[in-house]
Amino acid sequence: MIQRAVILSAVPVGPEMAGYLRPGDYIVACDAGYRNAARLGVRPDLIVGDFDSAPQPVTDRETIVLPHVKDDTDTQYAARWLLEQGCREVVMLGALGGARIEHTFANISTGLYLARQGVDTVLADARSEMHYLLSGNPLMLPRKDWKYLSVFALGAAMTGVTLEGVYYPLHDATLTELDYPLGTSNEFTAPEAVLRCTGGHGLVVLTRDDG
Repeated sequence: MIQRAVILSAVPVGPEMAGYLRPGDYIVACDAGYRNAARLGVRPDLIVGDFDSAPQPVTDRETIVLPHVKDDTDTQYAARWLLEQGCREVVMLGALGGARIEHTFANISTGLYLARQGVDTVLADARSEMHYLLSGNPLMLPRKDWKYLSVFALGAAMTGVTLEGVYYPLHDATLTELDYPLGTSNEFTAPEAVLRCTGGHGLVVLTRDDG
């Protein structure tokens, strides 16, 4: 059984992202994500992709070659595969930004898919982290060096929203769908922020200071 995995997607990452890696992580590289494995100084345990964004590497690593015509993105396929292996924690790197904005949105959707299956899921780049807030599953997020904390409802309104340890606290509030981004750019006021909701699910974005 795989306990913790790191999915490396295709957006280039810097060496500072190596801080998200832990000994014993199972590394899955999606298509051109194998280049990020080299940047981070790790070897993927599995390479998955249709290799439309990079040539298929010559390697002794296990490789799953996907058809070009398919329903899943390469990253979504990797997420499903990890669920089948019993994985309970996933970090997604190289999944945000880049030239293909639709892939960022798709990767956020994949993260939500994992979170709703009970997987502790984090997406990260050099300046931000994304977490998922689900009904009945509180989030306790340490301040660390984060400046801003934003909360967005995904798919439907979030109800019973409570935010503690932030400049704009909420109690039993409702955050409507994406047509009104009320939860943008809150700030930490305590060493830890506590977030809860009783209905719906949302995306929580931690961001460092602009300076």
